[in-house]
Amino acid sequence: MDRRSFIAAGLLGTFAPRMAFAKAATAKRFVFIIQRGAADGLGTIGAVGDPAFVGARGVLAEDLTAGTKLDAMFALHPAMTNAAGLYGKGQALFAHAIASPYRDRSHFDGQNVLETGGTGAYQLKDGWMNRLLGVVPTDDARAIAIAATVPMALRGRREVASYAPSSLPDASDDLLARVTQLYQGDQQLHALWNEALTTRQLTSDLAQDNGRNAAATGALAARLLAPANGARIATIETGGWDTHAGQRGRLAQQLKGLDAMLGALQAGLGPVWDDTLVLVATEFGRTVAVNGTGGTDHGTGSAAMLFGGAVKGGRVLGDWPGLAPANLYEGRDLKPTTPLDAFIGGAVASHFGVEPARAMAALFPAGARTAAIEGLLRA
Repeated sequence: MDRRSFIAAGLLGTFAPRMAFAKAATAKRFVFIIQRGAADGLGTIGAVGDPAFVGARGVLAEDLTAGTKLDAMFALHPAMTNAAGLYGKGQALFAHAIASPYRDRSHFDGQNVLETGGTGAYQLKDGWMNRLLGVVPTDDARAIAIAATVPMALRGRREVASYAPSSLPDASDDLLARVTQLYQGDQQLHALWNEALTTRQLTSDLAQDNGRNAAATGALAARLLAPANGARIATIETGGWDTHAGQRGRLAQQLKGLDAMLGALQAGLGPVWDDTLVLVATEFGRTVAVNGTGGTDHGTGSAAMLFGGAVKGGRVLGDWPGLAPANLYEGRDLKPTTPLDAFIGGAVASHFGVEPARAMAALFPAGARTAAIEGLLRA
């Protein structure tokens, strides 16, 4: 942590929203929702048209067979009603049998690869979203993590911030005025303080929720992203996706929360939704077969999602490998056929108007020879 970040944390941690700003002069908004814990792609988007699906998934197949049909092969979990609506409008695109370059099954290592954009764990020291700030125009907009601390995806040499509602009583107007007066003579601290007050004003109506509710988190993100002087790039961390036991009910609740977050984000952004790209991804998938406790174990291939007004959606992208035992990765997992790096790089390049090869080289330098997937967004 540099001196400026340390001062900001000390200033704001006691009562005000903790936020400093990175710069990105663009009208485009980008949100990365991280599914920590290895979300089950087959449980989210079921391959109901695969002859081996029902037999392989057992009880976990039942909800998907009653889900929203996406095409002849895939169905969306019924808990994701908002996502289904966006898919019907052509504003949601799903990629299946997708994975980062990571092929082991450690949450910590997998999340590090997901967030840094390396080909191996701890290979890179900064996050790909921080490097993204180096390839988009920088001037007067902001990047923020909706979390208590800045996640690895946003860490790096470019200034970013985190925001989480305070757990302490709100400060009085008198105290705020006194602190403002105190820092007037210090150019650096005064600028940091003004940023904190701006964020406090943007989020004041949501302070009582304390960010516990998924829909409120989506609304909070929209509140921070929508204004002309608001953030432009954000991460939202979600946990609870490690469904080793009792997956059917647990995953349904997880997906219901994610769907509520997406719905609130879209509603809160209003017309800005047309300039917003939302990426949802996880560190790796889960086993095809159900374990003895009604859950699944750490796997490989999973699913990723794009949402937004400019997404060229209404389709499921990917080269489906099949679920027959001979087609599984190491005899147990969904075999990855689509590189997550290429998916992210293609979407981000198109969204921000960056040449695809340049985006891939900046975001995923260790694997820059991989070509970005193009055509994910409308021209």
